Amino acid sequence: MPRFDYDLFVIGAGSGGVRASRIAAGHGARVAICEESRVGGTCVIRGCVPKKLLVFASQFSEAFEDARGYGWQPGESSFSWPDLITAKDREIDRLNGIYHKLLDNAGVTLHEGRGRLIDRHTVEVDGRRWSAEKILIATGGRPWVPEIPGAELGITSDEAFHLDSLPKRVLIAGAGYIAVEFAGIFNGLGSEVTLAYRRDLILRGFDDDVRQAVESGMRGRGIDIQYHTAPARLERGGDGIEVTFSDDRSQVFDCVMFATGRSPYTWDLGLEEAGVHTGAENRIEVDEYSRTNVDSIFAVGDVTDRINLTPVALMEGHAFADTQFGGMDRPVEHADTPAAVFSQPPVGTVGLTESEAREKCDEIRIFRSTFTPMKYTLSGRQEKGVMKLVVDAAGDRVLGCHMVGPDAPEIVQGFAVAVRAGLSKADFDRTVGIHPTSAEEMVTLRQPVSD
Repeated sequence: MPRFDYDLFVIGAGSGGVRASRIAAGHGARVAICEESRVGGTCVIRGCVPKKLLVFASQFSEAFEDARGYGWQPGESSFSWPDLITAKDREIDRLNGIYHKLLDNAGVTLHEGRGRLIDRHTVEVDGRRWSAEKILIATGGRPWVPEIPGAELGITSDEAFHLDSLPKRVLIAGAGYIAVEFAGIFNGLGSEVTLAYRRDLILRGFDDDVRQAVESGMRGRGIDIQYHTAPARLERGGDGIEVTFSDDRSQVFDCVMFATGRSPYTWDLGLEEAGVHTGAENRIEVDEYSRTNVDSIFAVGDVTDRINLTPVALMEGHAFADTQFGGMDRPVEHADTPAAVFSQPPVGTVGLTESEAREKCDEIRIFRSTFTPMKYTLSGRQEKGVMKLVVDAAGDRVLGCHMVGPDAPEIVQGFAVAVRAGLSKADFDRTVGIHPTSAEEMVTLRQPVSD
């Protein structure tokens, strides 16, 4: 008779948890998973998937404008927020059903409810307890909201997908990728958008040329970006929410959205009872095999706060299952992880930023092109795209690849393979470009820019 109810019990049925459970089950393990919300996690239910659908919707207004330069005469158009949300919900329901089928077809037992560690081998879900040889925590992250008076009057990205109507005046607090993406969404759908940030430039952590190009594109679309300020107090006013800022100004909005960061979802998980160590901001500390300090407990995804991206959680979950149940040795390597920001204009990036490279290398070369995307030549849109390569001068290796402009995420995905493989600038130069495309700029950058 087995010593434990399961070989593996996964807490959290998001991207990382579902992938880990399915792969482990495929290796022959007896697997259970629990979820307190909907199967699919942040990305599928309240993150990248519904957000990308809203990005698509918001881009039509710009497409209608640009069409005139190509001989079209678009007629009157109107937008229905309820229709969009209904269509979005229908697609999310479909994907949620697919995730249920994936677990069922893999032979994974689903327990609905919030899981909590009782000890190093026991999980409790809504009052019932199960034992497992190994436990994987994959509970993800949750939006963080500053503790200011009236903060309850605001929303986060979670609630933005379920608003009853499109707000006319929107304040977005923050300037990370979630903030700039939703700024573009609301602006494209017709809202008046203000973005407030306590520092001096959006998208901290990205390459400076990328940050400046996105800021320029957002301002060109009419988004009001206010630096060195943040909401200090929210109050219900006669026709909206009155916001008092840290510089004592006040302004009234119909909606205030906090995009001020996310925190690992570790509260009330029983980590202390099980002896699991947590680090800064309560993230679960793990090694390259996703092991915690307790030999039977592991963690993957945003709850570890390594790189908070869905493909990274998938990679970590898969590697964990292969290592623990498939007889493989698969440590996780996070270097040169590509990423996108579905801002307007969009961003694709992989590898080191210029400032990071300058800290790590004795000498670097920068290749950069600022250009008008061909799509805009007839539409008359005054917006520049940016492509940039960061190269180690000593070894000629391409350390970073960054792009802002139409289709940037799709283009950089391919170049991420080259950066990850350690290809040289000479390898890029020997590659024939596809003409006419924006992507060919990456293989036709010949002269480094001067410092």
